[in-house]
Amino acid sequence: MFDLPVDTLVERRQYRILRKQLIKNGFVMLQYSVYYRSVPNRSAAKKFETAIRQFLPNHGEVRLISVSEKQFDDMKILVGNKSHQETLVGSKEMVII
Repeated sequence: MFDLPVDTLVERRQYRILRKQLIKNGFVMLQYSVYYRSVPNRSAAKKFETAIRQFLPNHGEVRLISVSEKQFDDMKILVGNKSHQETLVGSKEMVII
């Protein structure tokens, strides 16, 4: 998760670099400023933490959180009005991002 300033040209450039590097490292956008990546263990997670530190912006915050696959699968997605991004899969609602 990240919260970065984008007031100046330099800050906007650093935002774009962070976002592109996350995608290049296999992260997927879950929602605006929230990206995730599945890893097999904490050792692999540490590898990505080290990689993110390499392109960390000068200002703003980047937060890393680890959750188990089961916890991630138990995530509930609550929406107000249905949008074109939603689809029904079987009897469960799923939001396609």
